[in-house]
Amino acid sequence: MFRLFKTLIFLGILSIGTIGAALYWYANRQIPLSSPSVDLIIAPGSSMRGAARQSALVMPVHADLLVVLARLLSRDTRIKAGSYEIERGTTPLMLLDKLTRGDVAQQELTIPEGWTFRQFRQALDAHPAVGHATTGLTDAALMAEIVRIEGTGNSRSDSGVQSPEGLFFPDTYLFAKGARDYEVLRRAYRAMHRHLGAEWERRNPGLPYRGPYEALIMASIVEKETGQARERPLIAGVFVNRLRRGMLLQTDPTVIYGLGDRFDGNLRKRDLQDDHPYNTYTRTGLPPTPIAMPGLAAIQAALSPARTDAVYFVARGDGTHEFTATLEAHNRAVNKFQRKKGG
Repeated sequence: MFRLFKTLIFLGILSIGTIGAALYWYANRQIPLSSPSVDLIIAPGSSMRGAARQSALVMPVHADLLVVLARLLSRDTRIKAGSYEIERGTTPLMLLDKLTRGDVAQQELTIPEGWTFRQFRQALDAHPAVGHATTGLTDAALMAEIVRIEGTGNSRSDSGVQSPEGLFFPDTYLFAKGARDYEVLRRAYRAMHRHLGAEWERRNPGLPYRGPYEALIMASIVEKETGQARERPLIAGVFVNRLRRGMLLQTDPTVIYGLGDRFDGNLRKRDLQDDHPYNTYTRTGLPPTPIAMPGLAAIQAALSPARTDAVYFVARGDGTHEFTATLEAHNRAVNKFQRKKGG
């Protein structure tokens, strides 16, 4: 009887050892992928068993053994949802490490300063790693949904859906493959709301804006008027001076924005005379909405403009501008830099 007991113990130990060796071999054996990499998406709220089954759908991995391995390593409750890129050479143990670290495949989308909202949507629609949930929605419908979810508005139109122009912050956004376009849009919307709010609190006193939204409009004009960082506060200072004096802003970028698809790259005299809400040659004050997505530097310039007596500026032709305080000095600058008549 004692000998039988010893035999059973020996066989048990042998079985455990055999199982352990087999599991070790399985855990460290490369998963035989048929392609250099596969995309694995673990749905939010997935259990370890659910994650294992989702893994087995896209690669030859044994779901039950993956669950056993996770439980033995006490990782079965640490699975993180997301999009993962599984490359050739990955073992089940490495796969489990990825799923518990949340080592998701990062995608990125860069939105340059000065882009319009239309360009932003086009970039989202064209991005192959984005889940397209807003395709076909009008701007108004999209904004209504974002404002509803975020619970924010702006001082210009709290009671209705505002134009989306300018309300999204230009930046590089990282996201998991398959993330919905709504997620990127909401992050950009929140970022602009946060930056504009912070800079509004730090604004110079006495600015001629009725609220943060008008400051955002000004920032978008500054963004489109110059690519020179050091000039932004001066550009803003000129436009602030014009607003205070009731002068026309007379800025080409607003006219171009108002022309939309009609603009062919050449701004003509008749375009400057054609009256519409964005023509700052025919209408005083700011246009009704921003004309682009301004970056942080342009927002800061609009809210902390340079103190200057200049009310005119003209391009020098090298990317910079000549700033002047009188019409006479401005005309001389125009002759010098635009008409090439002066020295």
